[in-house]
Amino acid sequence: MLSAELKAFHRVAKLGSITQAAKKLGLSQPTVTTQIRHLESQYAVELFYRGGRRLTLSDEGARLLPMVEALLQQEADIEFYLRNCGQMQGALRIGATSPYYVLGLIKDFRERFPQIEVSVEIGNSQQVLESLIECRVDLAASSQQVDDARLTRVVLGSDPLVLAVHRSHPLAAMQSVNLGELRQHCLLMREAGSTTRQLTEAMLQQAGVVPASVLEIGSRESIREAVIRNLGVSIIARQEVPDNPQLCVLEIKGASLIDEYLYCLKDRRQARLPSAFLALAQA
Repeated sequence: MLSAELKAFHRVAKLGSITQAAKKLGLSQPTVTTQIRHLESQYAVELFYRGGRRLTLSDEGARLLPMVEALLQQEADIEFYLRNCGQMQGALRIGATSPYYVLGLIKDFRERFPQIEVSVEIGNSQQVLESLIECRVDLAASSQQVDDARLTRVVLGSDPLVLAVHRSHPLAAMQSVNLGELRQHCLLMREAGSTTRQLTEAMLQQAGVVPASVLEIGSRESIREAVIRNLGVSIIARQEVPDNPQLCVLEIKGASLIDEYLYCLKDRRQARLPSAFLALAQA
């Protein structure tokens, strides 16, 4: 019970919000609120100052936080050790921003090691790399290039950014476009933390282009559905555009390539399961 309450405390302390912490933990907001209140009442301590929309750590909470972080890291290390100490038994957890590169590797891995359970967590680049750093996944496939001394990475592939439009859209008759064409159209954009969005914004800024309007949509699946419904156009990696008769794919002149990387924590890359998966990725 204490472990769950400490995990709730840690997440609220990091995010400053019970609502956001509940989403990260996969719990309801009342459950997290109850866990924090129980922890405080059980030990007669105030861990957070409650004022405004954000919770702030009290002095006691600030002193507790590094101890909880060390405890949670130790728990993650123990769990990782137990999952990897058998003779190629256990479970491998993978975070990915897109399934297109990693699914082929997972298929090869499962054929070679059918006894290993594999799970995949999908999110944007920021989310999956955060999960890796916090040991919630063992490997992370992301299009974001991160130079972090704690991480090792291999390149899985590269993909051009293209413009996806509905077949009835005015641009659909063109085979390639300049970014300047977007001045007259609504651009569908991913959420903050998406590498595709970062590259798109950088290209637009460099070209001095401001779209007629921008609509932010929080997942690649929803972006694709919005293009199919002709709500706007979207800059997206070529492999992420589905084979759909309602869609047209246009080359963007001078567009960036988007690379896909596979990341692992350096101090865990020699463990049996991550090491076996990395070997497949580098083959």
